[in-house]
Amino acid sequence: MKIDLTDTTAGEINKALVQGRRAIGTPAVGMVLTLVIVTDEENAYDALKAANDASREHPSRTLVVIKRISRTPRDRTSSRLDAEVRVGAEAGTGETVVLRLYGEVVGHADSVVLPLLLPDAPVVVWWPVNAPPDPAKDPLGALAQRRVTDTYAAEEPVRELTARADAYTPGDTDLSWTRITPWRSMLAAALDQVSCRVQAVEVEGEEFNPSCELLAMWLADRLDVPVRRSPSAGPGLTGVRMDTTCGPITLDRADGSLATLSIEGQPARAVALKRRDTAELIAEELRRLDPDDTYASALRYGVDRLNTAPDQGASSSQESEAGAASASSSASASASAGAGAGEPSSAADAPVAEPEPAQEAAKAPAKKATARAAKKAPSRKASAK
Repeated sequence: MKIDLTDTTAGEINKALVQGRRAIGTPAVGMVLTLVIVTDEENAYDALKAANDASREHPSRTLVVIKRISRTPRDRTSSRLDAEVRVGAEAGTGETVVLRLYGEVVGHADSVVLPLLLPDAPVVVWWPVNAPPDPAKDPLGALAQRRVTDTYAAEEPVRELTARADAYTPGDTDLSWTRITPWRSMLAAALDQVSCRVQAVEVEGEEFNPSCELLAMWLADRLDVPVRRSPSAGPGLTGVRMDTTCGPITLDRADGSLATLSIEGQPARAVALKRRDTAELIAEELRRLDPDDTYASALRYGVDRLNTAPDQGASSSQESEAGAASASSSASASASAGAGAGEPSSAADAPVAEPEPAQEAAKAPAKKATARAAKKAPSRKASAK
């Protein structure tokens, strides 16, 4: 059942919800939470479809807030609220209200949503696109116990992770983090099968995929080992390799659906790791409404700390080699100086100095005088006899 309301109020919307429930024969309210979706007209259909699919597991009242853009000064000064109430088969297992805000009421969306929240039920706010810089300080985010964003939809996903870490508040979460839940479970189960120490990790995936960065930060934070990030053609995450004292552990997924787990000394096994759609991700996030401390710890590790440990080791070794070379040069110079102070052991060991041109020019007249004196010496001896 669908009820369209034009230029309406929150009170009229509540009356339409009661009227719709009575019309379909379900006057009782059986929803467990309120899901508020803040999106634009372009992404409203996909977000609402995912929420309706997730409502089969979590019956909820879904409020879709669409902020329409006013293109003329007259439209900006006027305010209007249009609503579309859906109950029954068109709303999944819950209730759906699509709210379209025009004019000045766009800046007061929390005042429109507040009267429509279910009493004594938790509130979850989801931004499929264009999430605010600080979700907890957003007027709609302040009403919720759980705030869901998606850095994959941002223009610069990796930089968005840094902004999320700076503005993190308990209750924030990210669908890019939810996408790697099967990977984290499989890697933890693989490490439980061996009694080895992890020495280094390599995460392979798409270059600008925030899920790959979050998985790398989680491994670096939990294992306290160097983690290297390697780009690939995708789709999404394609592989993780852990170098351990007992041999490598590899989880490789090249086609986006079936992965291969390889552990040293054990036969390789196939693992189902298909890429999940948005409805499954939202359903997973609605299962828990408490703060995700593991996500907070991985997020605060920092993207800039990845791929730094190996480079620092290489620079340290280069500095050590340079120091050794300079030390040996100093020792050679000291030995040469000591040999010059005493008597050289041989003529080969004695330092040979090349005469400068000025000194050669000064010695030339003296050599000529000596040669003339040598020629006159026999005649002097003859006269003396």
